[in-house]
Amino acid sequence: MAEEAGGTAIHVDVMDGHFVPNITLGPPVVKSLRKVTKLPLDCHLMIENADAFIPMFADAGANWVGVHYEACRHLHRTIELVREHGMEPGVVINPATRVEVLLDILPLLHHVLVMSVNPGFGGQKFIPYSLEKISHLRRLREERGLKFLIEVDGGVAHDTITDVVQAGAELLVAGSAVYSGGDPVKQGRDLLAAARAADPALSRI
Repeated sequence: MAEEAGGTAIHVDVMDGHFVPNITLGPPVVKSLRKVTKLPLDCHLMIENADAFIPMFADAGANWVGVHYEACRHLHRTIELVREHGMEPGVVINPATRVEVLLDILPLLHHVLVMSVNPGFGGQKFIPYSLEKISHLRRLREERGLKFLIEVDGGVAHDTITDVVQAGAELLVAGSAVYSGGDPVKQGRDLLAAARAADPALSRI
């Protein structure tokens, strides 16, 4: 249904019950997903000790791996580990984390994921000051001639998507806005249409 709705990647939330107050999917589910889709698998690791699990996600078929700035003791080492295993590295920042902490490692990243809710549960309300963080990342990318993608996760819905896209995001993670309306394919297509109306350049992604 995600593919039929126009999704260009499958976002996989991985939670361990320690870093966040919830437990969800792991490498076996990623391996199962790899068998049924050719889309990139974007694994968002909301876990402690990500280094121990990165090889497992690589073996399972993950394409992109996002790790939390707040959970990685040695972030540069973790990013290099993701790259060594043939995956594209990303870093995730929580709502209370400032963009400035990423300045030194931005050139190494495939994407930066801005959490626009606190991680752990779906259906939360979008935090408005996330928009300035997205805009800040876009300015940094332009000023430094970098190529990382800007991803947003949390509260992305019909009432927020235009602002999110116009702030500079191009990877949009949507859960409740797609799957809680009774027709995920239609909901997904409508949401994607709204995003592309806000920025026609998204059609290239």
